[in-house]
Amino acid sequence: MSTGWIIAIVILVISIALIAVLYFLGKKAEKKQAEQQAQIEQYKQTVSMLIIDKKRMKLVDAGLPQAVLEQTPKMMRRAKLPIVKAKVGPQVLSLVCDEKIFESVPVKKEVKAVVSGIYITEVKGLHGKSSAAPVAKKKGFKAWVEKMQEKAGAKPVK
Repeated sequence: MSTGWIIAIVILVISIALIAVLYFLGKKAEKKQAEQQAQIEQYKQTVSMLIIDKKRMKLVDAGLPQAVLEQTPKMMRRAKLPIVKAKVGPQVLSLVCDEKIFESVPVKKEVKAVVSGIYITEVKGLHGKSSAAPVAKKKGFKAWVEKMQEKAGAKPVK
């Protein structure tokens, strides 16, 4: 056998081993995520709250309880999470928001939220229209012309 074939076989064996390891790790992570999701579903409750502020910040800077910080892995403490500061009853709390709904959370509005511990899983508007879909900004020369005409007080040309 030539050295080219030996190198190809070694690369093939290593890649098959790598794929097998990733497959089993993926299965293990999927099972763990299913358990966590079941636990979130078990403890969820609907709460009325006033959203004060929302931003992405490090777990250490978020103002979460010390017990939460101690339970998180060291690598996760440096990652930025979506944090929502909300007034629930008389208390102002820092809550961790689900990444999927973070953009649709309205600021300075009262909402009904589905909460599981300190984790917000769902938000529904309570009063008025929900600003769930942010308005997409136009790009390009026409958008710039319309913006300048609006600032000048002229009617846009169509």
